[in-house]
Amino acid sequence: MTNNLPKKRICSQRYLLLITLLLIFTAWLNLSAQTVSKVGTTAAAFLKIGVGGRALGMGEAFTTQANDVSAIFWNPAGLAQINNMQILMNHYDYIADISFDYGACAFSMPGLGTVGAHISFLGMPDIERTTVLEPNGTGEKVSASSMSIGFSYARFLTDRFSIGGTVKYVRESLWHTSAIGYALDVGVLYRAFFKNVMIGMSISNFGTNMQLSGRDLLIQHDIDELSDGNNANINGYLATDVYSMPVLFRVGISTNLTRDILGIQNNDLIFAVDAVHPSDNFEYLNLGAEYRFRDLIALRAGYRQLYLEDTEGGLALGFGIHLGIMNYDFRLDYAAVDFGRLDYLNKFSLILSF
Repeated sequence: MTNNLPKKRICSQRYLLLITLLLIFTAWLNLSAQTVSKVGTTAAAFLKIGVGGRALGMGEAFTTQANDVSAIFWNPAGLAQINNMQILMNHYDYIADISFDYGACAFSMPGLGTVGAHISFLGMPDIERTTVLEPNGTGEKVSASSMSIGFSYARFLTDRFSIGGTVKYVRESLWHTSAIGYALDVGVLYRAFFKNVMIGMSISNFGTNMQLSGRDLLIQHDIDELSDGNNANINGYLATDVYSMPVLFRVGISTNLTRDILGIQNNDLIFAVDAVHPSDNFEYLNLGAEYRFRDLIALRAGYRQLYLEDTEGGLALGFGIHLGIMNYDFRLDYAAVDFGRLDYLNKFSLILSF
C-alpha cells in the first residue's frame, strides 16, 4: 500500500495541471475574440507598471519566475516559495516628471502559507491652476496621483503546485475629484515533472468599475434660459463616464537550461516566455533570459511587447547582485528598459531578506 502513494500523488498533480491548462485555454479563447485594441479606455492604468529590477530586466517575462516578494505584482502564487521575511523597495522616475514608488513585504507562516502586503503610488509635482479668464494662473495648485494598497496570500497545494491571490484597494485623484475601486489578482504556478519546466498563469486587476466624483464636478446652471425671473444658479453635477480596471491575463513557461536540462550546477541559465492579453490592447509576447553565477551575480536581457501593434516596448537589459551580510540578504537589481520614442528608463529595486 505504501508503494501506491507516490503514484497517487503524481496522478493528483497531473490532474491539477490538466485543470489549470484547461482554464487557461478557455480564458484565452474568450479574450482572443477582441477585435479592437481599446487603448486608453480603462481606469487606473498605473496598475500595469511593472516592478522589480529582475523582472524588468527579463523583459517582464516573469509569470513563472516570480519567486520572491515581487510575485505580489506578477503572480501571487509565487509567494508560496518564500521561506523567510522579504521587503521590496522600488522607486524610479517615470515619464514626463512622474515618479513611481512601490513597496511590499511578505513572510512565510510554516504550515499555513505566505502572506504579503503592498502599496504603490504614482505622483507628479503640483502644477498651477489656470482658467480662461486667468491664463497666467490663479495661485492655486493642482495635484494628481494614483495609489493602491493590497494584501496577498499564497500556499502550496502539492509540492509542485501553488496558488495565490491579492485583494487591493485602488484610488485615483485629480485635485478635489477622485475615483475608488477594488480589484483581485489570482495566480497559479506549476513545476512540471519533465525537467522541472515551470508553467504559470495569472489574472490581474479583475475588479469593480471606477467613476470620478467630487466637488470639482459641481456647477451652477440655468435650467430654463428662455424664462425671465427664474433662478439662474441652480446647482448641477457633471456626471462622468464609468471605466473598468485594466485586466491583464498572463500565461508563461520557463526552463533552467543548465541546472535542470544539462545538469550543470552553480550556473543558472533561464529562458522564459509570457503571453499577455490586456483588456485595453491586443495580445503580445514578452521574452526573457537570465544567467546567474552561484547566486551571486546575474545578467539579464529581454524583449517586451513583441508582435504588439504600435508598441512602445522593446529591448530590456539588466543585472543583479546578491550580498549576504550576517543574517541579512540584499538583492540589488537594475534594468534599462526601452520605451520607444520615450527613450530608455533606468529602474532600480532592492530586496531585503532576513
